Amino acid sequence: MFLLALVFAAPLFADEGAFNVGQAITAGLAFDQKLDSQLPMDARFKDHDGRDIALGEVFGKGPVVFALAYARCPNMCTVVYREAFQALARVKFDIPDAYRVVFLSIDPKETPEAAAKKRRTYLKTYNRPDLEEGTFFLTGDETQIKRVADAIGFSYRYDPASNQYVHPSGITVVTPKGRVSRYLFGIHYNPNDVRLAMVEASENKIGTLADHLLLFCYKYDPTQGRYGFVIMSVVRGLSGLTMTALGGYIWTMLRRERRARKRTEEEDSVRKV
Repeated sequence: MFLLALVFAAPLFADEGAFNVGQAITAGLAFDQKLDSQLPMDARFKDHDGRDIALGEVFGKGPVVFALAYARCPNMCTVVYREAFQALARVKFDIPDAYRVVFLSIDPKETPEAAAKKRRTYLKTYNRPDLEEGTFFLTGDETQIKRVADAIGFSYRYDPASNQYVHPSGITVVTPKGRVSRYLFGIHYNPNDVRLAMVEASENKIGTLADHLLLFCYKYDPTQGRYGFVIMSVVRGLSGLTMTALGGYIWTMLRRERRARKRTEEEDSVRKV
């Protein structure tokens, strides 16, 4: 697999001499953002156990970390797999089955056996028995793969000269109902970005109070496919807290003043009697 630069027009390769595919091969390939696009949940694939299933069957009650790659890829797909699992190794929630992980092969010739082998490798390498039931490596025919790729905005092309697929790199975070929520581009995924993307995709149904506060301070940048720190949000938040604290202080002081005035009036009444 060849990694296409998402910011620059020129392709980015690990070895310029070994993987010179030319502009004709890479022309028109991109990872277009289609936020809120609906995945075809009725698209049918084989899972890593060889079962014939609909895409919607691998979705659960939580968000889905979704990526298109292929197991036999000797180049950047391996990096995508590795970096995704490395990020997920640092993303854990208190509730079981908080999210699911789905990798769909873009190679229609790939077999469930090859997908199962790749899946076992990463689950074992990163020691994630908690993801055993919620991680799926899917394979299928070209028509069904294209349906999903088009919904996500992921374009790719087979290069006969190298017997490989040329395509961009990145992962998407999808809602439990199959709508594209966030894109994380490139081959390195910040665990904090992955976590915040999942919290957003779940409509705040997973995560901690700290996660929800971080979402207040961080804003998703669709041009970069990552979250950026928003200082004005923090300033507004602190201003709001300050005003709340000040209002509470004034209310407390007024209440104390009323109580003191009432005690004085009662003491004066006693003296007069």
